[in-house]
Amino acid sequence: MAKTIITQVTDDIDGTKNAETVAFSLGRDEYTIDLGSKNRAKLHAALKPYIEAATKVSKRSGANGASARSGRSKPSSPDPTTVRAWASESGMDVSSRGRISKAVMDAYLAAKS
Repeated sequence: MAKTIITQVTDDIDGTKNAETVAFSLGRDEYTIDLGSKNRAKLHAALKPYIEAATKVSKRSGANGASARSGRSKPSSPDPTTVRAWASESGMDVSSRGRISKAVMDAYLAAKS
């Protein structure tokens, strides 16, 4: 016996068919809502002045996989291959794989600043 399952997404506000899921966040809370084109346009129009005045923050994956959202930007980590090469050339003991020790990373950052 064959089955066909059809999932139809409807607008959470007015029940309009063929809605799309919209994700947004406010403060520390994240939300999703299914909206048809009319209500998506209303949401975008309502948020437009705030979006235009805001600073866009990109999502970054944290240690536990959760996205980190902060107004402060975090400096990016140096490329591990570059750090290993520098450490080897500097006579430091560094493994070719795995985590780079804090001592090696601190020495690299100190030498580059």
